[in-house]
Amino acid sequence: MSRITVIGGTGYAGSAIVAEAAGRGHEVTAFSRSRPTEPVPGVTYVQGDATDETALSSVVTGADVVVAALAPRGTLAGSFRDVYRTTARLADAAGARLFVVGGFSSLRPAAGAPRFVADLGHAPAEFHDEIRAGAALVIEDLPATPESLNWVFVSPAANFGSYVPGERLGRYRLGDDVAVQPDGGGAISGVDYALGLVDLIEKDSHHRAHVNLGY
Repeated sequence: MSRITVIGGTGYAGSAIVAEAAGRGHEVTAFSRSRPTEPVPGVTYVQGDATDETALSSVVTGADVVVAALAPRGTLAGSFRDVYRTTARLADAAGARLFVVGGFSSLRPAAGAPRFVADLGHAPAEFHDEIRAGAALVIEDLPATPESLNWVFVSPAANFGSYVPGERLGRYRLGDDVAVQPDGGGAISGVDYALGLVDLIEKDSHHRAHVNLGY
C-alpha cells in the first residue's frame, strides 16, 4: 500500500479520491483549508494553506504519491500555477509520484488537433482564465519539470463537477490526450473518476503523461 497525500482533499474530486484510496487500504492524508463535515475513517486530515510552502512540505515529505486536486479560482486565482510549481518541486525532492486533477479543455478532439483550450467558445467567458490556468499546467509547467519527476495529468470528461455528481457505475474508459468523448457531451461521475485515478496510481503504468477518463 502507498502513502498518498491529496492536496485539496475535501473538494469535489479530492474527497472522492481520498475515499477511494482509503477504501483500498492506502495510507491517506488529506490537506485542505477546512475539515470535512463527514471525515473518512482512517484518513489523516491536515488543515493548511496551499500557498504556504512550509505547510505544503509537511504533508508532501514522506509521501509515495501526491495528488493535486486544487481549483484555479477563489483565493488561488492568482497563485494557482505557482502553487502547482511548488508542489511539483516538493514532490520531486521527496521522490513522490505526482498526479494532477486536470480539466477537459486541455484535451484534443483528435490526434494532432489543437487542444480545446485554443478555442474557448464552448465555455462561458467568466471561466476562461481558470480554464487557461489549468491547461497551462500540462502544456507548459509539468513538461518543464526535471525528468526525475514522475507526473500524470488526469483530465475528466467535459461534464464533471459538483453540479453533475452522477453515481458510481464502476467503469470508465481511459485515453491519452485525445478525449475519449470528444464531442464535449461526455461525462464521468466523481466516484468513477476517483476509481480510475486510483487505478492509475496502483498500476503505475503511465509516466510524465497526459491521460483522460470518461464513460
